[in-house]
Amino acid sequence: MDAFFAAVEQAAKPSLRGKAVVVGGLGPRGVVATASYEARRFGVHSAMPTAQARRLAPNAAYLVPRFALYRAVSDQVMTLLRELSPLVEPLSLDEAFVDLEAGGAAEDSASARAAGLRLRADIRALTGLSGSVGLAGSKMLAKIGSEQAKPDGLLLIEPGTERELLAPMPVRILPGVGPATGEHLRRAGTATVGDLVEAGEDELVRLLGRTHGTALFRMALGRDDRPVVAERDAKSVSVEDTFDTDLHDRLRVRTEVDRLAERCVRRLRAGGHSGRTIVLKVRRYDFSTLTRSETLRGPTDDPAVVREAAGRLLESVDTTGGVRLLGVGVTGLADYTQEDLFAQAAAGAGPEPRDHAPPGRAAGDGAAPGGSDGAGEQRPAPPARDRSGSPAGPRHWAAGQDVRHAVHGPGWVQGSGVGRVTVRFEQPGSEPGRVRTFPVDDPELEPSDPLPLVGGGGTAARG
Repeated sequence: MDAFFAAVEQAAKPSLRGKAVVVGGLGPRGVVATASYEARRFGVHSAMPTAQARRLAPNAAYLVPRFALYRAVSDQVMTLLRELSPLVEPLSLDEAFVDLEAGGAAEDSASARAAGLRLRADIRALTGLSGSVGLAGSKMLAKIGSEQAKPDGLLLIEPGTERELLAPMPVRILPGVGPATGEHLRRAGTATVGDLVEAGEDELVRLLGRTHGTALFRMALGRDDRPVVAERDAKSVSVEDTFDTDLHDRLRVRTEVDRLAERCVRRLRAGGHSGRTIVLKVRRYDFSTLTRSETLRGPTDDPAVVREAAGRLLESVDTTGGVRLLGVGVTGLADYTQEDLFAQAAAGAGPEPRDHAPPGRAAGDGAAPGGSDGAGEQRPAPPARDRSGSPAGPRHWAAGQDVRHAVHGPGWVQGSGVGRVTVRFEQPGSEPGRVRTFPVDDPELEPSDPLPLVGGGGTAARG
């Protein structure tokens, strides 16, 4: 799906169609989850601090995510994919692999292209949104094709053309090549996929080790035998290191935790997983072992989120005397990620650490308190009540959230401050609506669930 969160917001809010929209955390430590293509022209992109985005695009609309609606639309799209094949492997709310051969939807290039075109048309008719399709003989190439086809396009990679297509692309296009590996390869004179092929397998093994070097060389040749897997059985992913001598330097301990978190996420991604509970394991000098865990608002495979969560857990552990072993793990695995978790690393974004806390429902799931600094879904915290049951203080209203007024009907918050809240009254399928301002504690203004997103064909998503 193209700029999924932002595209859903533009479809749901008629006044934002064709305008720059940024979805993410709105607090001082917030991070961009998704930017519309109009916002991207100003240099705004996902994972960028919201404060920086505001400097680049001060006139864009900045909105909190509404995951209830995003999940509803995602479910509709995934249903269409499963009509094509029983083998559908979701990667996130807005992306999935589909084995067309398993479903009999494609036997050759022509039928594959027809299936892709039909799918894009069905998605637009059902949701009113655009998606991009990559068609190829492997998962790696299909994903690259979909990225190359964006926005609102289709790219078929014909068998036999893989190496020609990949050769001029940067090495970072290949799975498993992150910033550190990419820089290491660049310094060795291999900046493109074609350079990797020229370097040869032996040289890549020398640079990266046998497992990574051999795998990378195969991918550079366009070879990827990974099947589309509809179900996964793994329950957790973890890594740990035992040190030759005990670690006493607190800064060194934190550095090792960060490194383990990065390794854990690489393993998590390699398995196509995300997870919602971060676990830290510490074995001290006396062989006593402590475990701490923190459950996030939803599943993530973002290294920054896992790294910062593990760091917060470390703060609750006494490492005086030395550390023999450190481990970082992720449990509560899922088949998708929620981009709101880019900002879960902000202090206070998750619940307090707990000893041996089991995976479970994250605090605030689907109803996070208002005012979060991250990019999580926000609804206003219910007002405090005095003993008579009357509101004891003003409510918080987040930009982009759904509301309903007793007189003016459904709308969404454009902004709030100085005791006032500004609301635009419109809904999916309507004309751009009027803007009105109310006191933040107006008794006739209440939070509301998302309205159905009406697609181009008149079929509504369930909000």
